[in-house]
Amino acid sequence: MRAIHALSTRRVVGPSRARSPLAWGLLLLLASSTPGRVTLAEDDRALFEERILPILEDNCFTCHGLGITKGGVDLEALAFSDGADADQDREAWLAVLKNVRAGIMPPADEPAPTPEEREQLQDWIKAGALGLDPDRPDPGRVTVRRLNRVEYRNTIRDLMGVDFDTTAEFPPDDTGHGFDTIGDVLTISPLLMEKYIAAAQEIVSRVVPTTSGVVPERTIPGSRFRDEGDEEDEETRRRRDRSRTLSYYEPARVSTIAEAEYEGDYQLILSLSAHEQYVEGKFDSNLCLITFEVDGEKLLSREFSQESGESFRFEFDLDWQAGDHDLAVRLEPLTPDEEQVRSLTMRVDALTVRGPMGEEHLVRPEGYERFFPGEVPEDESGRRRYARDLLDRFATRAFRRPAGAETADRLADIAMFVAGQENRTFESGMAQAMVAVLASPRFLFREEGVEPGSLGPYPRIDEYALASRLSYFLWSTMPDDELFRLAERSQLRENLDAQLSRMLADDRSEQFIRNFVGQWLQARDVDSVQVNTYAVLSRDTPPDPDAERNRDRFRELRRKDPENLTDEEEAELEVIREAFFRSRERFERYELDGSLRRAMRAETELLFEHIVREDRPLIELLDSGYTFLNDRLATLYGIEGVEGDEMRKVDLPPDSPRGGVLTQGTVLTVTSNPDRTSPVKRGLFILENILGTPPAPPPPNIPSLEEAGKEIEGRTPTLREAMELHRSDPLCNSCHNRMDPLGLALEHFNALGMYREQERSGPIDASGVLITGEPFDGVKELKRILAEDRRLDFYRCLTEKMLTYALGRGLEYPDEGTVDAIVDRLEARGGRATELIAAIIDSAPFQRRRDPGHANRDAAGVPADPDDRVGEE
Repeated sequence: MRAIHALSTRRVVGPSRARSPLAWGLLLLLASSTPGRVTLAEDDRALFEERILPILEDNCFTCHGLGITKGGVDLEALAFSDGADADQDREAWLAVLKNVRAGIMPPADEPAPTPEEREQLQDWIKAGALGLDPDRPDPGRVTVRRLNRVEYRNTIRDLMGVDFDTTAEFPPDDTGHGFDTIGDVLTISPLLMEKYIAAAQEIVSRVVPTTSGVVPERTIPGSRFRDEGDEEDEETRRRRDRSRTLSYYEPARVSTIAEAEYEGDYQLILSLSAHEQYVEGKFDSNLCLITFEVDGEKLLSREFSQESGESFRFEFDLDWQAGDHDLAVRLEPLTPDEEQVRSLTMRVDALTVRGPMGEEHLVRPEGYERFFPGEVPEDESGRRRYARDLLDRFATRAFRRPAGAETADRLADIAMFVAGQENRTFESGMAQAMVAVLASPRFLFREEGVEPGSLGPYPRIDEYALASRLSYFLWSTMPDDELFRLAERSQLRENLDAQLSRMLADDRSEQFIRNFVGQWLQARDVDSVQVNTYAVLSRDTPPDPDAERNRDRFRELRRKDPENLTDEEEAELEVIREAFFRSRERFERYELDGSLRRAMRAETELLFEHIVREDRPLIELLDSGYTFLNDRLATLYGIEGVEGDEMRKVDLPPDSPRGGVLTQGTVLTVTSNPDRTSPVKRGLFILENILGTPPAPPPPNIPSLEEAGKEIEGRTPTLREAMELHRSDPLCNSCHNRMDPLGLALEHFNALGMYREQERSGPIDASGVLITGEPFDGVKELKRILAEDRRLDFYRCLTEKMLTYALGRGLEYPDEGTVDAIVDRLEARGGRATELIAAIIDSAPFQRRRDPGHANRDAAGVPADPDDRVGEE
């Protein structure tokens, strides 16, 4: 905001207030050719008095001025603020902008500005109060971002070829603004740093060889041990079972052939494991004898009893001649007369052959060439150069940008120092230097630089940083070779369109779909949400006096001593029990088990993936004539003709209430309580994740819905009736008027996502009126309103969510101009999915960063970057 000059005039609007220089500075607007918008040529004083102030007086000051501060908001005081707290003023104006733009303010039953006046007011707030300049968009602050657990796991996989289980080794990541990519909360505690160091050591030890030669070793799977009666070919058996199973109760001899290419010392390692089929209350005391023979010589003879789950490893040192050697495992039952109840078995899991042991037979460890390409020099100086070159390339990949000469030298020093210690090798020194790379902040955090020659307050990030922003946005992992190559040649920006298409077509983009959708639409939460199927379905069932009597009678009979029950009472108890089990079967059919949870989450992810990969309109996320189902989910939804476990696209009947994320099991389930639906949670979900207009946090000590919903007129009220009672409290009214109509529109779907016509004692009324004045009768009309009348609100909300996910920070007032530009681009180009992703990548916050040293260079007379005024690349 720019202060222009002090003004001595005063104008009385309610209480007399003096206009400060800052207040007048807020009045500048940007030039525009749109009719009805104010231009820079107009006098700022006349602008405010003639255009802006009348809008506020006519539509806002009735509740928020002239001494009235409804909701604690005084727009009159804000309009003439002295600027003592500029940040607070900006936050207030930003709230006004959002409410005016969403049509929430003024309320639907109050006088409202014309569309032209709304546009003028919004322009004034953005350009004046917030000081936004579309020709020079502020990219906002940049927070250094640590790799979260998903990103760390994927990066280690692509860099080292190791699938490291971060969920088991690291604590859960904190979230901010609904996402776990937010730099402000991705901090490192001393304990977490210790875990990163330990992880680096474990990862390197798994794959980086610490010697240049190892004893040859090969493993023969247990399935290769065969008896004379086997008819299956070897490949069939290998696919069917990697082990060979022998029964304690039947004699058996299985054998295989091991070839020794050279004469020498060998070691054999036999791996066995005992198993059983558990039978409650039964004990199996059978014994067997296992023998292991090599070329007819018995090397092992041991008895085994019931030892379920135990694994056994036996090692044998042999001097073998070159050629084939017969290996046999024999099992003899020792207790044929004992009862056989637990199906005891012994599995031959594998036989490992190590050797020959002579130094002349050593071979390269697995993966040696990956980490040590070419020949390792014999001389000291040659080895150091070799180490420096390898570590420079490795660190450059790990840091996602050139490591630098100083870093490469220090890593080479580490490698050579460790290699020079007693009983250490050159390879072990290199491994220790790699541990240092993986434990470095330059690996754990995403380092970013500025493009050389890009000046001004908002310089462009360099292409290495751009490559990382792209890859972690769309793949949740490090850049691949092609992105690195383009960044190294400074050709990434000129090839962004082609790279976006390539990256979205790559399988790694499933990470973006899974991680973004899983958090934006809370699809992740369906994996753990608790739902009481019995309570939910019972709530949807009309009261049944006979069932209540049967339950009471069942309890009465169960309390009696079984020996005192008459024959008639025993028969009655059995009839009631059978009826109870039949009713339970219905509940179990819809139990929210693992397979149903996976199907629900897959439906949401597949819909988003289809829209992105097919470049469909984003509005289909709200309302579509299709969805993705398997037989289990289709049964829950009451949709016929879907068979099998595989998820597939299904066209919905014309009259189906399904279609779009709001009627999917994920959203309906995670926005419910364990025993019933929650219109409040569902309404809040739509406000936060679809419309982008969340209400203020609730005040303390709000009475519960159950308290408000006690019996009325001798019956249990419906959920709508209970909410109307709850909403009658003035403390609850303002927020619930926004949430409840949206949530109640989904009342035809219970807490499991099943469609229903009634709840408790009455039919469901899913009609309502939005806070912005649009009436609807049920979810189909609500979806139409959201997809058509409130389309721009949805574009804006989705843009804000995806931009937050991509940038790793919450959005602030400087981002309003960027969001506006992206929404305009979406509206102009049909709201296609790839347009949103491309617009985010093209935006100033994604391409640029603030330069804290710009003011100092300005003072020193450094010329500005001529490209600095370009808003989008």
